[in-house]
Amino acid sequence: MGTVKATTIKESLSRFEEKYGEKPSEAKELKLYGQIPPIEKMDASLATLLACEKLSLSTNAIEKIANLSNFKNLSILSLGRNNIKSFSGLEPVGDTLKELWISYNLIEKTKGIGVLKKLMILYMGNNLVKDFGEFAKINECPKLEDLVFVGNPLEVKHNEEGNWRDEVVKRLPRLKKLDGLPIVKDEDDD
Repeated sequence: MGTVKATTIKESLSRFEEKYGEKPSEAKELKLYGQIPPIEKMDASLATLLACEKLSLSTNAIEKIANLSNFKNLSILSLGRNNIKSFSGLEPVGDTLKELWISYNLIEKTKGIGVLKKLMILYMGNNLVKDFGEFAKINECPKLEDLVFVGNPLEVKHNEEGNWRDEVVKRLPRLKKLDGLPIVKDEDDD
């Protein structure tokens, strides 16, 4: 049996146009998730998506975040269930991205997340983060208020020890929601 060729962004854009009857270059929301065979590269075809505000590329086989420099209005980026190992490549959307959904990937280090100055929601459950040192970089996102981190080795360990929420709140004092639950602060902390 021969190897199956990956779906390109260009191919998935023409599928999108067929399915939704909308020109990808004019679409505010692009659903390119779960392509068969999966997308492996965020290639240069992404440059045509000037109107895009929400881009969904989840459930593919993408290894690197790339080619986001033409996204002037991107506020939600969905990359869950891929093979992404780092946050590099997000710099071009640092001033617009409000939500990053990147659960079920292979991220161990959070270097590069700090460029996202408007990020309010970060869903990065089920990655490979093992160390609280990574939270210093997450704390560089000044507007972050909702974090999902469940299923990372760090969360599993500290949840078993019973101190997970306390440890996170200490490191991310602006957080309002952790792993889907509101953070209740003591009144005398003010």
